[in-house]
Amino acid sequence: MTHAQAQDLVQAARDASERAYAPYSRFRVGAALLSESGAVFAGCNVENASYGLSMCAERVAVACALAAGERRFQALAIYADADEPAPPCGACRQVLGEFAADMPIYLAGRGGGWRELRLAALYPMPFGKTTLCPSEESGLGA
Repeated sequence: MTHAQAQDLVQAARDASERAYAPYSRFRVGAALLSESGAVFAGCNVENASYGLSMCAERVAVACALAAGERRFQALAIYADADEPAPPCGACRQVLGEFAADMPIYLAGRGGGWRELRLAALYPMPFGKTTLCPSEESGLGA
């Protein structure tokens, strides 16, 4: 992904953050997920008075992409309306790992600029398909 493409993805995440529903925390987050087909799916955090029912921007973006029939992803940008960028929470890392084990993630905040990380660095030992159905070759079998 080129620098310009990453910047466009970060801008899409920033735009999505402006549509966040965050009346409790006032912590507005947007995410932009680039699918293998080149389509971008945006998501924003959606809070709820019953806090456990709140949805993170990243998982909203994944759900939008899945609803459109996408299953493979190239990159994700996350913009947090905060001075420092915010990485995805553990639940989002788990969901992202289901579909793209090592995609680049671009983190941005109000402070300007952005940084690139890899999902595998943020989530080095994912719980996934091989955990549930280990192959005999993996050495993890019963």
